[in-house]
Amino acid sequence: MSVDLSRRSWPEIPPTGATVLVPVGSTEQHGPHLPLFTDGAIADAVARRSANRLPGEVFVAPLLAFGNSGEHAGFPGTVSIGHDALRLVLIELVRSLGLWARRTVFVNGHGGNIRTLIDAVAQLRAEGHSVAWTGCDFPGSDAHAGRTETSVMLHLSPHNVSMDSAAPGNTRPLAELMPQLETSGVRSVAPNGVLGDPTGASAEEGRRLLETLVATTVDRINALETP
Repeated sequence: MSVDLSRRSWPEIPPTGATVLVPVGSTEQHGPHLPLFTDGAIADAVARRSANRLPGEVFVAPLLAFGNSGEHAGFPGTVSIGHDALRLVLIELVRSLGLWARRTVFVNGHGGNIRTLIDAVAQLRAEGHSVAWTGCDFPGSDAHAGRTETSVMLHLSPHNVSMDSAAPGNTRPLAELMPQLETSGVRSVAPNGVLGDPTGASAEEGRRLLETLVATTVDRINALETP
């Protein structure tokens, strides 16, 4: 059963420990048609829907809305706290949660956070914490603000999607773009901030994509080995 952690009082927290899912997103540009909170909205939805299918008592913590998004710094609205600050935040969150939670699982919605999560989780496990992370990845999808993310947001938050502004960006494979992305940022390869083609996106496609991701996430969390 899922419980919104921030809406509980302390006597409602089980003394025997619980699993806490922490959605991790970003505040960054997602093209001219998607909101800055896209990654966070997806991570939060996946965490909440997955929690409802997990056994035992599962709390969903408030979304961590800022991430490592320096590659999007060329676009107004993007807010990034970078690798070092995010790493410290993740570590301190688990050190605090570990005082009463049985285990912590980060549900990550932004690719730029992956290196930070790997580093933070490795240190936390070395400290003896029961912690892991899982990503909101859609196999075979376009890289950023394309058809996949647009479809999912049309399902989750259609009033925040402007399909009239949706337009293709750079549709080359991410592997080809990565060297320039790492040195010069997204704007250098996609002036509109889109890596993919959002045209043709639909809420029904988004619903199916999210359902598959939630099922995969539940399986991953059930199979996670945490110290």
